[in-house]
Amino acid sequence: MSQTEPATGAGTEVTPPVEPIRVLIPSSIGALGLELEGELIRRVAMAPVGNDRKLFTPLADLKSTDRSDWLDEVIGRFSEYLAGARRQLDLKYDLGTLGLPPFSRRVLREAAKIPYGRTRTYQQIATNAGRSDGYRQVLSVLVANPLPLVVPCHRVVTTKSGVGSYVGGAKRKKALLKMEEKNFTLV
Repeated sequence: MSQTEPATGAGTEVTPPVEPIRVLIPSSIGALGLELEGELIRRVAMAPVGNDRKLFTPLADLKSTDRSDWLDEVIGRFSEYLAGARRQLDLKYDLGTLGLPPFSRRVLREAAKIPYGRTRTYQQIATNAGRSDGYRQVLSVLVANPLPLVVPCHRVVTTKSGVGSYVGGAKRKKALLKMEEKNFTLV
């Protein structure tokens, strides 16, 4: 069975595209740029700088018309997670709409399965994503992860000592792993 586009014409309404909201919020690991489109999170930028930072409106400068209960909920979830009070952000996202190649989507889906307070190696993720010899490609995919924290790529580490690379830098990765380890053992 094939899918077809819905017919448009008299009596049908076309929903206009939702304008994304881009907000810069403070956090314990530096500023986070959040891009939301309706109830989907489209992007998380870790400590954006330069032109990338200019894409996001600081929370304090956000127009009241752009504020919503949902935006406040999302910001609250990030704050709770980074304070160790929440284990999952539980936010909707769609990897298919981000223009990522199939292998990248598989890698991010595998990273999303890693439980709070646990880690997997680049090699394990490569194998689970269907390319056992692709651990270097896994590293490249994760360093470009458009949804860090939502898809917890910080939980993917090297097989050697050290934590490996991270979209937000090694210092942030170590801090996130330490925070999760500490809060994981408390429950």
